[in-house]
Amino acid sequence: MKKVTYVTGNFAKIESAKQALNPLGYEVDNIKMETSEIQADDVTEVAKHSAKWACEKLGKPVLKNDSGLFVNALKGFPGVYTHYVDDTLGEDGLLKLMDGLEDRTAYFKESIAYCEPGCEPVVFEGITRGIIDTKKSGTNGWSWDFVFIPDGEDQPLACFEDEKKWSFWSQDAYKELAEYLENKK
Repeated sequence: MKKVTYVTGNFAKIESAKQALNPLGYEVDNIKMETSEIQADDVTEVAKHSAKWACEKLGKPVLKNDSGLFVNALKGFPGVYTHYVDDTLGEDGLLKLMDGLEDRTAYFKESIAYCEPGCEPVVFEGITRGIIDTKKSGTNGWSWDFVFIPDGEDQPLACFEDEKKWSFWSQDAYKELAEYLENKK
């Protein structure tokens, strides 16, 4: 069985990768480590850089992702600065920035970079669309879960149990990664 290491401590991401890759004969393990990150305007570039760095440090195939919340009325902000904005402004700050705005559409973009030693990273993307609520709701979650309502729903992610909540996230990137690895055989 081939092995790939997911550089993350996020249980949901690890499980998504296992669901996509285990049936293809890939064992997915993980390591939580700080990686080199560049300042870039796109989460794809950040994921690529971090995957290449981690692959070189570990000397084995790795997965590394970067994601961001993009609010259309704020011209894509916070985007690549999502983590920083969460730490500084939080959900309350985002809601204040959006006060009075009609267009509340937003999306999460997840870029998953796969890198093998001696190779350049290959990136796969998933988009989860929704809207930003006008208030915080729910008790099951963290960060943007309290304000992000996925398409087709009428309440934020924090109003759902984890198993249901995970079903709203796009799995496109993991499916594309699985297809890529299957075709490499």
